[in-house]
Amino acid sequence: MGSDLKVFKTGYILIPVIIGLSVVGWLFYNEMNASVFSSITVSGRMIFFIFLACVLMLGRDWGLMWRYRLMTEKELTWRQVFNVNILCEFTSAVTPLAVGGSSLVVLFLNKEGLNAGRSAAIMISCLFLDELFFVLACVLFFCIIPLQDLFGHSTALSTGVQALFFLVNGLIAFWTFLLFIALFKRPDWVKKLFFGIFSLRLLRSRRKKITQFTNSLENCSHEFSRKPFSFWFKSFFATAFSWSCRYLVVNALLMAFTPLGNHLIAFARQLILWIIMAVSPTPGGSGLGEFMFKEYYSEFFAVSGVAIIAAFLWRIITYYFYLIAGVCIIPQWIKKLR
Repeated sequence: MGSDLKVFKTGYILIPVIIGLSVVGWLFYNEMNASVFSSITVSGRMIFFIFLACVLMLGRDWGLMWRYRLMTEKELTWRQVFNVNILCEFTSAVTPLAVGGSSLVVLFLNKEGLNAGRSAAIMISCLFLDELFFVLACVLFFCIIPLQDLFGHSTALSTGVQALFFLVNGLIAFWTFLLFIALFKRPDWVKKLFFGIFSLRLLRSRRKKITQFTNSLENCSHEFSRKPFSFWFKSFFATAFSWSCRYLVVNALLMAFTPLGNHLIAFARQLILWIIMAVSPTPGGSGLGEFMFKEYYSEFFAVSGVAIIAAFLWRIITYYFYLIAGVCIIPQWIKKLR
């Protein structure tokens, strides 16, 4: 458990801040000038939509907290699910997104009073719902938006990046299918599949953790496969509400700074931006997130430098806030481990 908690050390908190601010500083140095600031007029409209962006991010948190309440059948209080949510978001902010807060959610739920088996079951179910939303959203937007509009015309989004997106999206779809089979159909099949894969010499060192994971899958299947449709509908709705609020933060910031652009495309591009950040080795996609936002949404702004300011605000609202919030509640939460 001590190795898991190393993400709470000061160094792990400073690394993403330094990376992110360095990239933003570099972008400011290269592209900002007096004309950029003169093109920005602080108005009631701007203040309203920046405020709306903050409200939408709170909606994101409320959706996740509501999902935890549903998953735990209200066994945890709103304060407890608030702690779990902030700690998960904090963990995601200080680790690569491929690792994310889900790696420690079992510990967080366990310390809030749930047993380890049930905590693991909830973690796996939440993971399934998140991946399912992403897969369904991608299918929907691929059907209604041409690929050239979805990916844009930025040189940063080359054919190689598009190929990477489809590769990762395919892996996520396959992973979602495996979780569906494991949760609702035949967990024993998936268990045998994982055991077969991790019997290979190169992966054998991870077999102990895979054994723990597949055992959790079986327990999760027994607990959640018998839940009524209404339970899963509410849980998926909470998931979709949460992710939609997070993506709409970008739309609100675009409305604050520019009347240009198609907001359906702006929303859909968050799916691609998330994939790019997910494969980043930096904590929370720091640095890459700011750069790709500027590249990906610059066509929405009459003055390209304004995109850097919008990107910085976006990261403050969706990223740096959780670093600060996590630091505030960690000391109190750590006491539960003693």
